[in-house]
Amino acid sequence: MMNNKKFSIGEFSERTGIPIPTLHYYDEIGILQPEKNPSSGHRIYNHQNIITLQKIISLKFLGYSLDKVTTLLNESSFNMDLNESLSLHLYALEKEKEQIEQTMRAIKRVIKLVEDEREVDGTVLLSLIYSMSTEQKQNEWMEQQKLKVVVEELSKKSEEDQIALDKTFIHLTKEVKRLYGYPVEDLKVQEMVKEYLEATFSYLGENLIQKLADTDIEEVDIQKFENMSSSPFTEDEQKWFNQAMQYYMQYTELD
Repeated sequence: MMNNKKFSIGEFSERTGIPIPTLHYYDEIGILQPEKNPSSGHRIYNHQNIITLQKIISLKFLGYSLDKVTTLLNESSFNMDLNESLSLHLYALEKEKEQIEQTMRAIKRVIKLVEDEREVDGTVLLSLIYSMSTEQKQNEWMEQQKLKVVVEELSKKSEEDQIALDKTFIHLTKEVKRLYGYPVEDLKVQEMVKEYLEATFSYLGENLIQKLADTDIEEVDIQKFENMSSSPFTEDEQKWFNQAMQYYMQYTELD
């Protein structure tokens, strides 16, 4: 009968798809121990070993460590303790899935940006990628500031909208570095600020801008948010650009 068939370790490996070194390791840790030939010491596997291996694979598939698998193999039945551990593992997988999806979205944005721009300054690109990597933390910060509606609306933005804003940021960076040192009231500087603010306001929309304007946020909290993003500017460039924006907001109205 098939159930009485014996297998060498090579045959067992070929039949199950498990590499021989893995079978050696399973034997050493006592999780899957076959019979031993009394004279040669060679491992001899049988049908029961296949069933045990299937249990091991099933439990590993659910995410259990080999130590935990060893314990569970000795259980004749399972109760709510199994559900509790599975629930914890499910939560960890969901968080991992979110991270993977976020990384995939960022990769697609970067690929599209480089494809469209042909060449992007390394500091600028890495600054954008860093901001993408902290988007979840930025969202958590906004929710703490009672800006959940902002998070929800931004999550609805299309990939095209996000890439368009990324391109605006790239263009802004080039212009800041080109115009840095000009008087902040210079027409070219003010036109640059105008284009940047208009693009940003267009991306956010009037409702979100009003919501942000109406929210009272402590300076220390704003600093936390700013630390979640990366600037491609030097300290002096950033100071100059901030002054240019302040001048624009004070003396100029958006069309």
